[in-house]
Amino acid sequence: MMNKGFLIIAILFFGWSASAQDKKAEAILDAMSAKYKALKTFNANFTYGVEGTNMKLTNVFTGNVTVKGNKFKLKTAGQEIFNNGKDIYTYVKETNEVNISDFNPNDDSDFSPTKIYSIYKKGYKYIFKEEKKEGAASYEVVELSPTSGKSNVAKIQISVNKSDKSIKTWKVWDKSGKKTVFRIDKFVPNVPAADALFTFDKAKYPGVEVVDLR
Repeated sequence: MMNKGFLIIAILFFGWSASAQDKKAEAILDAMSAKYKALKTFNANFTYGVEGTNMKLTNVFTGNVTVKGNKFKLKTAGQEIFNNGKDIYTYVKETNEVNISDFNPNDDSDFSPTKIYSIYKKGYKYIFKEEKKEGAASYEVVELSPTSGKSNVAKIQISVNKSDKSIKTWKVWDKSGKKTVFRIDKFVPNVPAADALFTFDKAKYPGVEVVDLR
């Protein structure tokens, strides 16, 4: 939070600066959101892990996700998650078990791949944090803070490519200070994706135990 100072002119100046930051952040987020909403589908390879004080990741995992509207298929860390827009199937390879539960599109605590580009629109305030360069690319960083004190999330930082408005990374801090980093390694827009891809097919997993929690 900005220090307001003691002089009226300083208060006015800083108040104007905060407003300008919010508008800039909103413009960045709106452009990013519009980019993803315009896509029929997309596929992404990603890496995620916990970032320590030395800026290095531990507990690192990689994964792949395909998104189509409010549907997605996510594969990472020995799990496959299928969401067909109605049901969520979570398959665990180690136990050869799949849990089926109802999908609630209004669950604001759900950080699903279908929501990352629109999560800022409800329950968060945001400011423009900084612009930084990585190699030849420039990224604009926006910081989101939950408006509810009940959230387990302390803040989120999203890095958006200044040129093509794609997300490069997002970092999530919980209230204990733990920082989880997600990085997009490869992104392919408008990939072929039949609706059947997003529903668990029991026939492809011989001997699977089905636990229906609906």
